[in-house]
Amino acid sequence: MIRPFLAALAALCLWPALTVHAACGGTDLRPGLDPAALSSAMGDMPFPQGNLWRAEKPDSVVHVVGTIHLDDPRLDPIAARLRPLIAGADRVLLEMTETEEAALNDAMGRDPGLLFLTDGPTLPDMLAEPDWQRLSQAARDRGIPAFMAAKMQPWYLSTLLSIPPCAMADLAAGGEGLDARVQDIAMAEGVPTAALEPYDTLFRLLGAEPMEDQIEVLLASLLPPRATEDMLATTVASYFDESHGEGWVAARLIARDLLDMPAAEVDVMFQEMTDILLVDRNRAWMPVILEAAEGSEIVVAAGAGHLHGTYGVLQGLADAGYTLTRLPF
Repeated sequence: MIRPFLAALAALCLWPALTVHAACGGTDLRPGLDPAALSSAMGDMPFPQGNLWRAEKPDSVVHVVGTIHLDDPRLDPIAARLRPLIAGADRVLLEMTETEEAALNDAMGRDPGLLFLTDGPTLPDMLAEPDWQRLSQAARDRGIPAFMAAKMQPWYLSTLLSIPPCAMADLAAGGEGLDARVQDIAMAEGVPTAALEPYDTLFRLLGAEPMEDQIEVLLASLLPPRATEDMLATTVASYFDESHGEGWVAARLIARDLLDMPAAEVDVMFQEMTDILLVDRNRAWMPVILEAAEGSEIVVAAGAGHLHGTYGVLQGLADAGYTLTRLPF
């Protein structure tokens, strides 16, 4: 089951560019966590740090770039430093290329059911009146009319509500995360790009949950705006200090404090979200990466959350016989 608090992490995967710091405050919550609990939760996690790595075999090189799907001016000098590395590659692999993004936009135009309830009951029909009133107000706070929210797939509305109201205008205005900057450089340098997965992968994963579970998530996702601001601020801060493993674990510990449920249940829901967003996708990516890398030098640019852990891309490359070296980011 996809659970509430971590919908914000899904948002970081779904939305290509969101400028968090332009209009939002938010506080990095990691300094307030119990250091012993954080250390225990981290355990002996492989590759918990570093946003740029070089993986080498005698006949192939894979540069792994941990990205963030958020726009931030601090990404400009990072992209400039990555340009020579991208220009020298034979191919760049991304979660979604311009081609896949166009295909997704086309699919959403042809099939409203990807995001909306096109038949049967709408959300007001499925919710108690007080719950619908809370939900519709949260949607209006984010500039989403209640009549539109009423017809949204619950997982989709949960994802939108995980974004703080202060950031919605920036989302609508657009922008480029590091992924898009990498793609722009590759196109300018004439380096071919390819996608790590089909364009609709995340939509299929997030929409596959039973409706009753999606409704449960939707109601539980109604966190105070400050909480969503703090979570995004924590995620962004952990990215720029290259501590993606710590940021992911910290999200679980923060969820224990925010959600009204036993810690053990929070841990279960966190693992379920990890499996959906990271583990299963990473496993599907590895054959794509290894095939593209054979006899070549490639760049793999994917969300930094995909790098760490026993299930991470870096560990997958190590298991495939690559020698890994962390590079300055």
